[in-house]
Amino acid sequence: MKDLFSAVCLVAVLEGLFLFAAPRAWKRMAEHLLMLPSVALRRWGGVILLAGLTTLWWLRH
Repeated sequence: MKDLFSAVCLVAVLEGLFLFAAPRAWKRMAEHLLMLPSVALRRWGGVILLAGLTTLWWLRH
């Protein structure tokens, strides 16, 4: 459970860092994402999910 909370905190730190360091770029990216079809977002989400799970598995074993 401690690892889960650590991971959630790390995500919050990274997202906060992006918003703090480059708010205009973050807004442009969000506007671009709104224009993409849901299917494309779902595919990219799946790719990122698989990459994250694969990397986590690799690091833990």
